[in-house]
Amino acid sequence: MLHGPLAGKILKFALPFAFSSILQQLFNSVDLAVVGRFDSSTALASVGANTFLINLMINLFVGISVGANVVLANHIGQRDARGIRDAVSTTMVLSLIAGGVLLVFGLVFAQHLLVLMGTPAKVLGGASLYLRVIFLGTPFFMIFNFGAAVLRSRGDTKRPLYILMAAGVINTLLNLFTVIVLRLSVAGVAIATDVANLFSAFMVVWLLHREKGAFRLSLRHLYIRRRELSRILRIGLPAGVQTAVFSFSNVFVQSAINGYGPAAIAGASVAQMIGTYSYFLLASFCGAAVTFIGQNYGAGQMVRCRRVFWLCLVFGFTVCLSANLLFWFGRGYLLSLFTTDASVVAYATVQMRYVVLFQSIAVSYEIPASAMRGFGHSLEPALMTIFGTCILRLSWIFLVCPRLPGFDVLMLCYPVSWVLTGLMVATAYAVTSRKAYGHSLFFF
Repeated sequence: MLHGPLAGKILKFALPFAFSSILQQLFNSVDLAVVGRFDSSTALASVGANTFLINLMINLFVGISVGANVVLANHIGQRDARGIRDAVSTTMVLSLIAGGVLLVFGLVFAQHLLVLMGTPAKVLGGASLYLRVIFLGTPFFMIFNFGAAVLRSRGDTKRPLYILMAAGVINTLLNLFTVIVLRLSVAGVAIATDVANLFSAFMVVWLLHREKGAFRLSLRHLYIRRRELSRILRIGLPAGVQTAVFSFSNVFVQSAINGYGPAAIAGASVAQMIGTYSYFLLASFCGAAVTFIGQNYGAGQMVRCRRVFWLCLVFGFTVCLSANLLFWFGRGYLLSLFTTDASVVAYATVQMRYVVLFQSIAVSYEIPASAMRGFGHSLEPALMTIFGTCILRLSWIFLVCPRLPGFDVLMLCYPVSWVLTGLMVATAYAVTSRKAYGHSLFFF
C-alpha cells in the first residue's frame, strides 16, 4: 500500500472486500428468499420487519471495528510491531464485549422495540422470534467482523472472503433444511444464520492464531491496552454512532412503512436488501480509502493519500451506479426470486425506483468521510452524516409526508438526504484537509 501504482492495488483490496460484505448480506437474502418462496408472505414480512432494527443495534459496534482498522493501518505505516500486537489483542477483546452486550440487549428488548415500531400484530410474533434467535449469534458475528478488520488492515481481504463463501453455503443448505424439511419457518432461517456466523468466527480466530509476528493472536494472553483502546474508540466510536444513527432514522422510515401493511413491509424489505448489494460495492472502496490512507498517512506520504481519495471516489461511484442500473433493469427477475405476490412486488418496485436507482449519490459523502477517518478525523463526518441522514429524514417523515401522503413520497427521503449530506460532508472534508495540512486534499 505504501509503494508503486495504486489503482490495481485498490481494486485487489476492494473487490474481495465487497464480495465478503455481499456474502454476509446473502445470509439475510437467503432467509428472505426461502421463507418467501417456501413459507408465506407473512413469514417474509416477519423477517423483513427486522432489517433496520438489526442494523441499528449492530452498526455501532461494527463502526468501532473501522477504528481498529485505522489504528492498525497507522501502526503498519510506522512499522510499529508492538503497537500492532497491542491493537490486535485489544480489538479482539472488544469484539467479545460487543457481542455480549448485543446478545443481552437483543434478547431483553426485541419484542418491545418491534412494538414501538408499530409492527403489525399479524407479523409481530414471527418477527420477535426471528430477532431473538438472530441475537443469539451476535457474539460470533462480532468476532468475525473485528477479526476481519485486523486482516484487512494489512491488505488481506481474500481470506475473509473465502470464509464467508463457505459460510454462505452452510447458511443456504441449513435454510432449506430447517424450512422445507423441519418446517421451522422464521426460527429455522435464524438458526441457519447463527450457525454460519459461528463457523465464520471460528475460522477467523483460527487464522489469527496461526499468524506469525505481531499479527498473531494469543488466546492465552488477551488484554486491552488503554492507549490502543482510546485511539480505536476515538476513531471508531463516531463512525459507529454515525451508522447507528443512520439506522435509527431508518427505523422511523420502517415505522412509516409499517403503516402501509404487511405487503409494504415485505416489498420494502426485499427492495432494501437488493439496494444493500449496491451499497456494499461502494462501501468496499470506503474501506480501501480508510486503510490505504491510514497506512500512507502513517508513513507521511500525503501525495499518495490524495491519489487514493480520487481513485476510490471514481471507482466507488462507477461500480455502485453500474449495480444500481443492473438491478433496476433486472428488477422483474430479481423480485420473482423472493415472492410472487403482486402487491409485494408493487411496493418493492416503488422503493427501487426512488432508492436503489439513485444510490450512487451516496458516494458524495461516503468516500470523503472515509478519507477523513484515515487521517484520524472521525467526529466531523459523523456529525455531518448524522444531521443529513437522521434529522433530514425525520423532518421529511413528520413534516412532508403528512402533507403529501403516499409510499412514493416517503421513499423520496433517501435521495433528498443523500444530496444534502453529500454537500455538507464534501465541504467539511475540503475545509478540514486545508486547515490541517495546509492545502486541500481534493486536488492533486
